[in-house]
Amino acid sequence: MPTIQTALITGASSGLGAEFARQLAARGYHLILTARRQSRLEQLAAELHRQASIPVEILVADLATPEGQQAVADHIRRLPALDLLVNNAGFGTNGRFSQVETHKNAAMLQVHVNASVLLTQAALPGMLARRQGYIINVSSMAGLVLIRSVLYATTKAFLINFSQTLQAELDGTGVHIQALCPGFTYTEFHDTPEYTGYDRRKIPRWLWLTSDKVVQESLAAMHRRSVICIPGLQYKLIGAIARNSLSGFFVRQIGTRLFHKRHPQEEI
Repeated sequence: MPTIQTALITGASSGLGAEFARQLAARGYHLILTARRQSRLEQLAAELHRQASIPVEILVADLATPEGQQAVADHIRRLPALDLLVNNAGFGTNGRFSQVETHKNAAMLQVHVNASVLLTQAALPGMLARRQGYIINVSSMAGLVLIRSVLYATTKAFLINFSQTLQAELDGTGVHIQALCPGFTYTEFHDTPEYTGYDRRKIPRWLWLTSDKVVQESLAAMHRRSVICIPGLQYKLIGAIARNSLSGFFVRQIGTRLFHKRHPQEEI
């Protein structure tokens, strides 16, 4: 398999995005990191350059806006080669669908759906021409198990279906797609103002994953060319049950109760 040289990671300033950057830097990848927070990107870029002595480029962009999406897409098209795209940017909201502010729902659609589609479409022509490339769409177990965070679960389910159908279209081209579906992961996801008062202790400890483990499993699955990656044995079991029509009904009912508005779903 050809060695991957260049990777672009969205939402790279923290959480899984930063962990992808660290692990890819350790493997010698040249990195392009994009997020909204310039200072965090600069700190991470300096850290990675010190530790791995690899080129790191930062691109400040807000993927909740069409302008930010277009800026990153244009940057991708100008690259001589992009071997790995990680569509990681994302966020969650707390509360019932009818209670979430309209602009937050609109931003979630932009970040999770529109940006992922646009950047994937920007990356594909070059990958197809070289007959090699990988795209990782960071989804969530929320896309497989019914939860009470309506738009988050819906957009994450979209990323799973998008990845599967796109991979079917790309079969035999040398380009491979992955939908990464982590469960609860220790990141800054629940440290935003949206989750003020959120208590991680209410979620059983055995359900929590670490970001390094999630990324390790994703990269291993990438090299196996797995379309769906579910990190953690506990979530692999939940995912297998959820995809069975009868048992999946009961898992989704449990998920609905476990992930009530007090316990917004995880990921990124």
